[in-house]
Amino acid sequence: MQFKKPQLGPAAKLKRASTVWDLRDLAKRRTPKAAFDYTDGAAEAEITLRRAREAFEQLEFRPGVLRNVSSVDLTTSVLGRESALPFGIAPTGFTRMMQSEGEYAGSQAAAAAGIPYTLSTMGTASIEDVAAEAPDGRNWFQLYLWTDRDKSLELINRAAAAGFDTLMVTVDTAVAGERLRDVRNGMTIPPALTVRTVLDASYRPAWWFNFLTHEPLSFATLNRYSGTVADLINSMFDPTLTFDDLAWLRRVWKGNLVVKGIQTLEDARRAVDHGADGIVLSNHGGRQLDRAPIPLHLLPVVAAELKGKTSIILDTGIMSGGDIVAALALGADFTLIGRAYLYGLMAGGRAGVDRTIQILSSQAARTMALMGVDRIADLTPDHVRLLSAYSPVTAAAAEQQPVLG
Repeated sequence: MQFKKPQLGPAAKLKRASTVWDLRDLAKRRTPKAAFDYTDGAAEAEITLRRAREAFEQLEFRPGVLRNVSSVDLTTSVLGRESALPFGIAPTGFTRMMQSEGEYAGSQAAAAAGIPYTLSTMGTASIEDVAAEAPDGRNWFQLYLWTDRDKSLELINRAAAAGFDTLMVTVDTAVAGERLRDVRNGMTIPPALTVRTVLDASYRPAWWFNFLTHEPLSFATLNRYSGTVADLINSMFDPTLTFDDLAWLRRVWKGNLVVKGIQTLEDARRAVDHGADGIVLSNHGGRQLDRAPIPLHLLPVVAAELKGKTSIILDTGIMSGGDIVAALALGADFTLIGRAYLYGLMAGGRAGVDRTIQILSSQAARTMALMGVDRIADLTPDHVRLLSAYSPVTAAAAEQQPVLG
């Protein structure tokens, strides 16, 4: 028996993290409540968020044995180009609030891993700065269509000029969802330094120092704005948006056009009919409509009709490599991670995002090997069985389990 030399410090803690849940625990300890809850929370009673996680828990893998899986290949193709892994980073807003490296950490880590990175309209780094920080990366731009189409067109043109090859328009934000954690925490733009905020941050000196010694937070692609997140969405984004607007986007954007926020088969069909090169089955991470459809449940129906006709991408609820493999087997061409990436960012900046990608890729490779599959193209619906539509969670049980990401 030998005594293991203790390893201390942030790098050692990241190395010991074996799951995204471990990174979430680190993130919660290091990040003030308002910033952590902005990432971790969802709309209203957070029923959609719990059901999305339960959908992945309530499935069964059906492995094949006696296959040669000595080398598992995780490369895939999405929207006309190769990705080293079957997942990319989803658009997230106000990212530098979680940790000052924010969008730069995400885009650089994605570029290093050979996967796409998506910058949000509500990001805290500009289109041009992200392109400069990750010049060799594959960058996508997520667009919220504003009532002012000229401002939307300006963003579109800036993304094209900066080399972004994919425009991802989000269509599930006609009005803002009621995110009660943000309301209770007094979440505003920019963050207000109340007595409660200062006291909470005082227990997390690294975050506090980080916050005070970097550029003040603002939405880098928008004019400076003061107010709540919900107020911003309700005042700036367009509740009159229809499928006809997709035709306009198709005319002005020459790259890949992806529609994010698809929650029914009918809307998936209509998005493709209106020129979408890809669709993202997503309920906004449970942050908009509570009790919304669960993307994993919708996936087999959409894939049965549209597989091969458009790129089918899935997000919401992904917290492990096994989740990614399940989505691919059920018909997704690609997946996106949001909270999982932000937990890594809060846990350790760029190094934390790298660790998130490492964890998910190693889990995905191991899951495929244990299923007897060595290529993503060989995954089929026969490899997965959904045990139930969803598993009901009582209020008492929900209070005892961690809020799911």
